[in-house]
Amino acid sequence: MSRELNGIVKGWEITVRKSAGGKKRAKSIFTPMSVAHVDENEQGEVSQVEKILSNGDFYTGQWLDQFPHGQGKYLWTDGCMYVGEWRKGNTMGKGRFSWPSGATYEGDFKSGYMDGKGTYIGSSGDTYKGCWVMNLKHGQGTESYPNGDYYDGEWRKGLHNGHGRYQWKNGNHYIGQWKCGLFSGNGTMMWNNGNRYDGCWEEGLPKGNGTFRWADGSFYVGVWSKDRKEQSGTYYPSDSSDGNLEWDPQEVFSVELNSCKICPCEAVLIYPSQKSLSLLGLEEDNLQKQPANGRPRWSSVDGRLSNYSAEGESCDLDVGRKSGVDNVGRKSGFDGLGDNSVQGGNRSPHLRIKAPKRQGETISKGHKNYDLMLNLQLGIRHSVGRPAPSASLDLKSSAFDPKEKVWTKFPPEGSKHTPPHPSCEFRWKDYCPVVFRALRKLFKVDPADYMISICGNDALRELSSPGKSGSFFYLTNDDRYMIKTMKKAEVKVFLRMLPAYYKHVRAFENTLVTKFFGLHCVKLTGANQKKVRFVIMGNLFCSQYAIHRRFDLKGSTFGRTTDKPESEIEPTTTLKDLDLNYIFRLQKSWFEEFCRQVGRDCDFLEQERIMDYSMLVGLHFRETTSSGIVTPSSRNSGACTPTAKFDDAAPRLSGVDVDNLIVDPSRWIQLGINMPARAEMTVRKSVSDTPQLVGEPIGEMYEIIIFFGIIDILQDYDISKKLEHAYKSFQYDPTSISAVDPRLYSKRFRDFIFRVFVEDT
Repeated sequence: MSRELNGIVKGWEITVRKSAGGKKRAKSIFTPMSVAHVDENEQGEVSQVEKILSNGDFYTGQWLDQFPHGQGKYLWTDGCMYVGEWRKGNTMGKGRFSWPSGATYEGDFKSGYMDGKGTYIGSSGDTYKGCWVMNLKHGQGTESYPNGDYYDGEWRKGLHNGHGRYQWKNGNHYIGQWKCGLFSGNGTMMWNNGNRYDGCWEEGLPKGNGTFRWADGSFYVGVWSKDRKEQSGTYYPSDSSDGNLEWDPQEVFSVELNSCKICPCEAVLIYPSQKSLSLLGLEEDNLQKQPANGRPRWSSVDGRLSNYSAEGESCDLDVGRKSGVDNVGRKSGFDGLGDNSVQGGNRSPHLRIKAPKRQGETISKGHKNYDLMLNLQLGIRHSVGRPAPSASLDLKSSAFDPKEKVWTKFPPEGSKHTPPHPSCEFRWKDYCPVVFRALRKLFKVDPADYMISICGNDALRELSSPGKSGSFFYLTNDDRYMIKTMKKAEVKVFLRMLPAYYKHVRAFENTLVTKFFGLHCVKLTGANQKKVRFVIMGNLFCSQYAIHRRFDLKGSTFGRTTDKPESEIEPTTTLKDLDLNYIFRLQKSWFEEFCRQVGRDCDFLEQERIMDYSMLVGLHFRETTSSGIVTPSSRNSGACTPTAKFDDAAPRLSGVDVDNLIVDPSRWIQLGINMPARAEMTVRKSVSDTPQLVGEPIGEMYEIIIFFGIIDILQDYDISKKLEHAYKSFQYDPTSISAVDPRLYSKRFRDFIFRVFVEDT
């Protein structure tokens, strides 16, 4: 604190103690400074004043038309003090507010509220650094507690809400989803003894599908509930385990979680917005006032809502709604949570997007593919859960033999190796099981998590329509995995290229080609004898960011448009080459790695005689209001650096690769995953009958998070594709069609992709 301010504060303290005395005594404290009377009128221009108010409050700083305006200090007689920026009598901009208890807030203010980015340090050492909206922690932020605990993640209206990590002083930590200050959704609890629980939570306790693992590698998979009657599961020992068969899963509730209590935040008795200013004629106007209807708009410092959706989230803050006090006794500064109104900027919207919807139809009982889904889940659980030696990444050539497959019979009444089930009898085939076990290990997929995603209580979702090849697609409930039905010819191509695929993905960690986790077949017995082959893949768009636009890009023009007007485009609509109206600007280091990896992946596909693959691209627009309006970025800087910890470009903590995030935080952003970038809008010029593949950039930039990967890599250039190429070449430009020789396809694909993705300069 400066000498000048020290002098003022000391003088102010004397004024407070002598507040019963006359103004003459008060004036003498601040001499030789001149003190203006509160009834003096200063119209039209900013001046420097010092005012001792009738109730003993003190203000010194800039003044305009009877209001604090500019830089100034206000000291209340109860010991509170604000030093910072003012605008027409409201604290607005950067400032510092301190309480008599010793607590301080330093950061952004808006209309009297703590709003923007700021740091609160409590009298007991409780420290929060991050985003605020209308006096409450809202957005990304970190909290250090007096007892040594620490939280880093998302907040909503003063409570942990979204994705975050809580670290206890004793070394235990939780990482995953929160709701209303409690663990809720998918999350992982890790204890300092090496034990851990991965799975679903509800109101702070395990509820639903989950796995408890011991440090020795053994694990228990099942359905969790504090109600013993609802608890069920299976124990899987490790090779080195002595066995935990006598262990009671209820111990997690009664013993393990006792050391994992959340520390409450320090109570704030009064907020800056509740401190009225005792200025001439302002008692009636109340400078730090509420809106006329008593319900302030819930919007951030720049007029936008917080950057993650609040849809479906409602914390049960009964007390807060009625009396303005949250669930730890803090007064919130307003008596209601308000409506989610957005104060639009002056700039007209350039792009409007619809709210993302969940894809697919849940396969519930009565669905035509319900039995097939049960068969698939039973087979996966059997394949992944059965005891097997630890997978080595150094595989023998015999592991890739197409004849290396295992058939298992699943009668409804169960057998020695299979459980009873309500579906019809079927046979199950695993192709090259050793190879796919090694691939899952290579891609850092935990077996228990894999089983929970595919075989848990949650049903799969069937996408609305089959793909161009006639294949059907299914999504797991947590969006982590996609299951695609395959033709026999595709299976043959995959098995043929499997050794080269394994070698390629092992050599290049940043490969953009699809990640495959299993290849299986279900064969129904009886008169039907139907065979359904399917492959399990990673879902590129499994992220906590909403995907607002998605594109499937090949570099060809024939048939490469959806022909949909803007009003009919949904976030789930997959647009094509001639629908693309952006180029994507990547930060230099990422762009260089992107170019190298696209080259490696295309070389691999060309050598395997693969064509007709495409680059799947997903965009999340960062500058998006709750009403779906996206405005161009006003910043002139390049794309955000991927290491920015507190920037809102940093991805949310997700259950997708939770193990990787804990071990290696740099994996929050990978090539093609959660990457900050900029999209520049383009416009095509109609100069001939041939459509322009890539439009001309117009300088209009959008801040985005981008996802991309190479998909559909199982199409061989066989005789049918050669005939298709010959037939279409008679009618259309041969370079505009998809079915071309793999060498030509690879060159055309690269040329196109390197025009769409460029370095951000």
